[in-house]
Amino acid sequence: MLTPVTIVVFAASALTALVALFYLWRNRILDDWLLGVAAVLELGLLVQTVVALFRVGSVSGGGAEQATFAAYAFTLPVIPPAVVFLALKEKTRWAMGVIVGGVFAVAVMTARLAQIWGMHA
Repeated sequence: MLTPVTIVVFAASALTALVALFYLWRNRILDDWLLGVAAVLELGLLVQTVVALFRVGSVSGGGAEQATFAAYAFTLPVIPPAVVFLALKEKTRWAMGVIVGGVFAVAVMTARLAQIWGMHA
């Protein structure tokens, strides 16, 4: 995979989670700054998805690993818009908890994507 893109995704995930945790602690709701950080994360995920889909054929280990790799690549860009939408609809402090959970899932799935790529490329 593309290591700089993976690093950007991890950094954006961590930054989004930290901001959301701060907002949770301060009992704040979603604002433009957090939306901007989530947009950077989404942009990184879209670039990562395009790169992953172009390289899915080079993943060895059979069709199951290629299918898992492609499924993770397709699913990752869906998570940030989904959690942001939920946070916009939920006007309590727990909306930030949803964002933290979503970006944690993005980080874990990105790590798994990198692991599949490292094992089978």
